Amino acid sequence: MIAFDFAQLRLIGLQQAIASAATQLDISSPAAQLLRVSAVHRDSIGVHDGTKEHPAQILPRLLHALQAQDDVLTVGDWIAAEHDLHGTLWITAHLSPVTQIARRGNDGRRQRLASNVDTALLVMGLDADFNPRRLERYLAIVLSAQVSPVVVLSKADVADDVPGKLAQLRQRLPPHVPLFAVDTRHAYDVAILDPWLGAGQTLVLLGSSGAGKSSLTNTLCAVDQTTNGVRHGDGRGRHTTTARSLHLCAHGACIIDTPGLRSWQADADAQTLAATFDDIAALASTCQFRDCQHASEPGCAVRGAVDGDRLRNYHKLLRDARRGEATPLERIAARAKWKTILKAGLERGKDKRR
Repeated sequence: MIAFDFAQLRLIGLQQAIASAATQLDISSPAAQLLRVSAVHRDSIGVHDGTKEHPAQILPRLLHALQAQDDVLTVGDWIAAEHDLHGTLWITAHLSPVTQIARRGNDGRRQRLASNVDTALLVMGLDADFNPRRLERYLAIVLSAQVSPVVVLSKADVADDVPGKLAQLRQRLPPHVPLFAVDTRHAYDVAILDPWLGAGQTLVLLGSSGAGKSSLTNTLCAVDQTTNGVRHGDGRGRHTTTARSLHLCAHGACIIDTPGLRSWQADADAQTLAATFDDIAALASTCQFRDCQHASEPGCAVRGAVDGDRLRNYHKLLRDARRGEATPLERIAARAKWKTILKAGLERGKDKRR
């Protein structure tokens, strides 16, 4: 059994579920420690003991086991580690995460973003970064990971038509999702987030580059990460944060900051993803046809009640999820089908021009 100081590790997000799982680890060494992954570098892993961060290496046996399961260590994971005779800290065991936020790449591979998260702060600027469709995408992915979302709209001090943008989002987003407009640089402004910053809580910041994630981390945790502005002309952010990292806050919570993400594909099946659009799911139960796709069917209860752009975004997310579920043979068959349809269309066009 591994021994640990619950009060000290609570400062970096230890909760009872993880502590109980740690006591079940089959570890006989009295030197083993329970630590949390705070950073993942190319040649080492940063782990935190509640007081400071230490560099560590993954034991080859554990590395092979992770690779066999197509798994990797992620910021927020809990691990067991111990020093060898030369003072090197070796990670010997990995605890399965309670929650994990991930996305799918264009090749279908799963990219893990953060583990053991309680709350996701979805940060979006009220300037040129304002994009309700992208925010809905973030929201769906976070909800499908069973993590509570809080929307933080940054740059409220310099943006135009803040009330109008807030009204637009309140109309589109589920009513149970908290929504705040703040200036991320000032503590009195972000104090509205205090209810989510209690001891033992872990938060992750998600958003595009230049949205204000690092500024928010600096303010909440009183750290001094470098921040950059946005490019003139297109308003796109410059990448300030280049790797995920864990930071401790004075309130007792910890925050995982992440690099800006330009593309998100759901790490969830179509059924799970559809459930995150609970307003559409509730209306769909009153459609005339049970298998209504909310496209052109008569008696659809969804089309007239849901914002058209939100409905299109919903359909796009479902298509992405279904593509992710498809087997290689199904993808090949789908490509062949669309090639046939396209070829037939071109032939019809030629016939009309003759």
